[in-house]
Amino acid sequence: MTLPQEQVMEAFESRAERRADRRAFFTAAVGAAAVGSAFAYSNPAAAQAAVTDADVLNFALNLEYLEAQFYLFAVNGAGLPANLTTSGSGAAGGTVTGGALVNFTSDPLTGAYAREIAADEQAHVAFLRTALGSAAVAMPNINISGDANGPFTAAARAAGVVPAGGVFNPYSSPENFLLGAFIFEDVGVTAYKGAAPLLTNKTFLEAAAGILAVEAYHAAIVRTTLYAKGIPALIDATEQISNARDTLDGTVTDDLIRGIGADADQGIRPTGSGSTLTSNIAPLNSNGLAYSRTTGQVLKIVYLNAGTTTMGGFFPNGVNGTIRSTT
Repeated sequence: MTLPQEQVMEAFESRAERRADRRAFFTAAVGAAAVGSAFAYSNPAAAQAAVTDADVLNFALNLEYLEAQFYLFAVNGAGLPANLTTSGSGAAGGTVTGGALVNFTSDPLTGAYAREIAADEQAHVAFLRTALGSAAVAMPNINISGDANGPFTAAARAAGVVPAGGVFNPYSSPENFLLGAFIFEDVGVTAYKGAAPLLTNKTFLEAAAGILAVEAYHAAIVRTTLYAKGIPALIDATEQISNARDTLDGTVTDDLIRGIGADADQGIRPTGSGSTLTSNIAPLNSNGLAYSRTTGQVLKIVYLNAGTTTMGGFFPNGVNGTIRSTT
């Protein structure tokens, strides 16, 4: 599906000196194999497993591998360098299926945003790998194909963005690229927020909060750019995608204090009209809080499977590390 192209909103103010210190933050970290202490983690399915801070950071690293590969291919036509996909002990990383260069000629501002986000995501990969040291997992096999059998098409069909038999290629236009980015960015924000209580080391918690803030900036850029285009089909697509994510991540007990809800995911459809028109750039609950997802809920979305599984969707053989099951 190729959506109409219209002028994007004027560029956000550039952020100065945003990357220089990212990789140095963990310089004094202890060996990651011994990072953190074990603790109990419970999810809505009531399954429990003892995990460490290193397990949580490796879970985040898998998601950063995925985001980095998507954005880098979109802006460069190539992904992460091989030295950023190996394990901490040097084992080779997995393969990437799909990925393509997006032609941003008609929409140079979205291209500028995409290049910035791509650099940020690569920095996150390097940052987490430095933190984990020899315990860093290798990049798993990743599928970011935009063809008929790829996960983007599967997700778009399930959401009703394209009809059964239709194809959704996020590399075919700036608008489709933004919708592909919309799938990832909102999930990344909820993943980092949900993982925050799992970290016991305050240094790692502060660093994770820093990454969470950047992912939230990214999500806001994507959501604002989509909204500013004023194209009804784009706005409808975000609602369809958000509803599909809510279906995948299952029913949970609402907790407005912690930012958890069974129907918490939101698209960008505004409310009101005229002088009361209100956008929905920041998807928050009634307390003004962003919402959280457990690791299992996040995996259900990226695996494109609401059931119990350890693989599928964007990770055809699953993520690497201790946390890899939807339960």
